[in-house]
Formats: sequence, structure tokens, C-alpha cells
Amino acid sequence: MTLDRISTLIGKEFREFRANPAAILPVAFVILVCVAVPFVVVIVIPRLLGESLAADRNLNQIVGMASRSLPGLAALSADAAVEAFLFQQFLLLFLIAPVVGAVSLAAYTVVGEKQGRTLEPLLTTPLTTTELLLAKALASFLPSITIEVLGLAAYFGLVGILALPGVPASLLTGRTFILVGLVGPLALLASVQMTIAISSRVNDPRSAQQIAVLLVLPLAMMLVGQIAGAFVVTTPMLLLIAVVLAAIWVVLVLFSVTLFDRETILTRWK
Repeated sequence: MTLDRISTLIGKEFREFRANPAAILPVAFVILVCVAVPFVVVIVIPRLLGESLAADRNLNQIVGMASRSLPGLAALSADAAVEAFLFQQFLLLFLIAPVVGAVSLAAYTVVGEKQGRTLEPLLTTPLTTTELLLAKALASFLPSITIEVLGLAAYFGLVGILALPGVPASLLTGRTFILVGLVGPLALLASVQMTIAISSRVNDPRSAQQIAVLLVLPLAMMLVGQIAGAFVVTTPMLLLIAVVLAAIWVVLVLFSVTLFDRETILTRWK
């Protein structure tokens, strides 16, 4: 496996994205929504209604239980603790959104090559199957993770401007770093790899998208469960999730290489 061949194919994919910038729009749009929704819920709606989030008894109870696992909340006022808790939970949106957007890119990697009549020449190049699949996965992963980083920068910047004192500092923890720096990218990488593996065996990119987005369900359940107070995902749990996702990605790479049979794909899709 050579990095030169992988980078060459990634460059080819990037040129296609530049020629068709609309392919990136789903990722950008979903990230934009993820930046806006938390501030509408936490800042805009309470101010329009003239009510404090801390006035909600159920929400106060949930924050109180969460403060045992998120000790930074205990040092804040009631209003600031609620804001900090919600902004912390809404960070999970930045795990879900890039996955949804990136699979729309990855789903067209193999199917799109076939539809564009470029699959056959690509499969006759010296690229190994591992190089081909890794390059296509990274070509979908890198734009998505870049847009996610920009979205996170905007998110933390707005928290610093609009949130109550003490809230921004409460988000800058090791737990946040593990969440957005390890779990998020690994979930994105695993979903992209799964999409590419599936797209090598289907004729419709939507089929690959629908199956791969199943990885979003556990993340969505984690978001809803934490906001509802059903459980709190602690830092050790996030580290375990990151390790599991890394293992899943390695397995998916091996699985996709085994599944991707050049001769079978060419013969069946002609």
C-alpha cells in the first residue's frame, strides 16, 4: 500500500467535488442546522417566552442528577447549570450530522463511478483494493470532518458570546475533547467505510445510504436519553465507545476489502 496512489485518488475525488459543489451542500446544511438549533432552544425561546429554563422542575432534577457525573455543573448558578448541561448534550448533534452528510458522499463512490462509466478504467489501475477503498473513504471523510470543525468553532464561539458566565468554561473539558475529537471522527469514519462496502454491492446509492445511516440510531438514542435524564454518558464510557468504534472501523475495512471483488462487480454491472 502506497500513500502516493491513495493521495492521487483522493485528489481525483476532490476535483469531482469541486466540479459538483452541490455534493458537499448536505453536510454543510446539516451542520448549520446543528449550530442553530441549540441556541434557538436554549437562548431564543426562553427569552421570547420570558421564562427561565431553570424554572422547569423536571429539567432541574435532570441537571442535578447529571452534576454527579459532570462536576463542573455544581459550581454554576441554576440558570447557568441548565444552559451548560443542554449545550453539552447538543454537542452530540455534531456526531450525528457529519455521518448523515458524509454517507451521501460515500454512497456515490462506487455506484457513482459505475453511473459515470469510470468504474471499469479505475478497476484496471495498479491500485490495490485496500488503497482504493481507503482513498474513497478518506475522500468523503476529510471534507465532512473539515465542515464539522468549522461548525464546532462557530458553536463554541456563539456559546462564548451568548451563554451565561461560566458556561463556556464548563464545556472545555476532557469529556468534550473525547466526544468531539475521538468519538465523532471515529463514528464518521466507520459510517463512511460501511457505506462504501455496501455501495460496492448495490446498484442504487440510496440503498447504501439507508443501511449505513443505521449507525446514527445509537447516537440519536444517546442524545435523547441524556436530555431526558435516563442516563449520563461518562468520560470512561465515551473512551470505551471510541475504542469500540475504532475496532468497528478496522473490521469494516477488512470486510469491505473482502466484499469488493473487482471481477464480480465488473461482470455483474456491465
